[in-house]
Amino acid sequence: MSFTMNLYYTGENDNAQKFVQEMESRGIADQIRQQPGNLRYEYFQPLNDPHTVLLIDSWESQEALDADHDSPMMTELAKLREKYDLHMRAERFVPEKLPNQDNKFLRK
Repeated sequence: MSFTMNLYYTGENDNAQKFVQEMESRGIADQIRQQPGNLRYEYFQPLNDPHTVLLIDSWESQEALDADHDSPMMTELAKLREKYDLHMRAERFVPEKLPNQDNKFLRK
């Protein structure tokens, strides 16, 4: 079953943005995107919190995410979190079909 993780990286000053810039410039984020089972790996900036970056990270299965966690990229990612002194919180979401009454509020 697929699922999505929302990971919030928070640090002082612009450390969260620097972390993302280094993840992208070193190609670590692209390597994760190419992992088998990765469906989405995308960073966002909350408008009301300049010290936090949101990563939306979707996977086909827990096994695919576990394999990613065992990859060399995760070691590099952990080093960067330490370098920029980032703190994290996580949320997990499992998709479900919207009831018909919810669809009427979506503009297509």
